Amino acid sequence: MIDTFTHFQLAASALVLALAFLVRGIAGFGSGLIAVPLLSLMLPLSLVVPLMVLLDYTASLSHGLSNRGEIRWKEILPLIPFSLAGVVFALIFISQSDALLLTRALGVFVILFTLYTLSGYSPKAGAARGWGAMAGLSGGMIGTLFGTGGPFYVTYFKARGLDKVAFRATLAVTFLLDGAGRIVGFASSGFFNLKFFSLVACALPIMGVFMYIGGHIHSKLTHEQFQRGISLLLIVSGMVLVFR
Repeated sequence: MIDTFTHFQLAASALVLALAFLVRGIAGFGSGLIAVPLLSLMLPLSLVVPLMVLLDYTASLSHGLSNRGEIRWKEILPLIPFSLAGVVFALIFISQSDALLLTRALGVFVILFTLYTLSGYSPKAGAARGWGAMAGLSGGMIGTLFGTGGPFYVTYFKARGLDKVAFRATLAVTFLLDGAGRIVGFASSGFFNLKFFSLVACALPIMGVFMYIGGHIHSKLTHEQFQRGISLLLIVSGMVLVFR
């Protein structure tokens, strides 16, 4: 599979993965939201999404196994049935949809989410646990379609008022459970083969190195400057996907 890529595709894809997992190392999430739209400018979405699902799942293993005592299972369990339902709906949709339509839909989603982020809105703590149904269904469906279901879980856990340590540990375990459902779904639908796993093997070192750097980095940028820079990048990539 790698033999079919140009040198530009390989170099650009490596840079995108490095940026995505640097952000993941710093924030604990966000790799799929960055990597999927940018990689989709060069590679098929049907390859990019399963690739990021496996890489993100591996990344979540390292985060989820730490701070186990801080995991809030009562917040996670209501999400899972709805998340799995979202995975099933998405797989049905993928099998019946045009690849270009999915790519443009990804662009629209990225632009809308980025505008939401730039608005500065933050949910107030104390939201009802029942909102987990919507978060789980949306996260499972969008995560399977575009590999970017994390924003829904992030928003929900923030609305539930989790502290920083519990938020990170609980989010990582949610990604593990949600990701397991997506991996099973992709495997049963024939997305994985030996050539695909060779690509995953090449991407793993990049993921590991830049997650480590992100976890130890001390940036001079403020959180607001960092967020605006990433948001600008996402809006540009989203617009290119829509109008490609």
